[in-house]
Amino acid sequence: MHQISFVDSEFQQKKRVTRREAFLKQMDALIPWQQWYDLIAPHYYNTRSGKRFYSLDTMLRVHCLQVFYNLSDPALEDYFYEVASMRQFAKLSMEHIPDETTILNFRHLLEEHDLGKELLD
Repeated sequence: MHQISFVDSEFQQKKRVTRREAFLKQMDALIPWQQWYDLIAPHYYNTRSGKRFYSLDTMLRVHCLQVFYNLSDPALEDYFYEVASMRQFAKLSMEHIPDETTILNFRHLLEEHDLGKELLD
């Protein structure tokens, strides 16, 4: 788990739950995360040269957000800086947000091994 920032701490103190937060909470409960991790893990390598490594859990959640909201790689990166509920769902903090290339590389990994279809099956 990551250490939360002051911004994330303030977000947790708010009173109202937004529709986005409710949707993400529901998706978090519905997705068979462990099955998906088991499917992707053999293809996900933790030897990224020169870049911060993100856990499979985080990158899979990042990918789900991209699919849920039909966002481009740069747009998703921007959303992480602007939308606390999306950072929270992806288990990210303001200090550790994946750049658009990292998001792209993970998506390409899924495509290269045709994992998207298997995830939906």
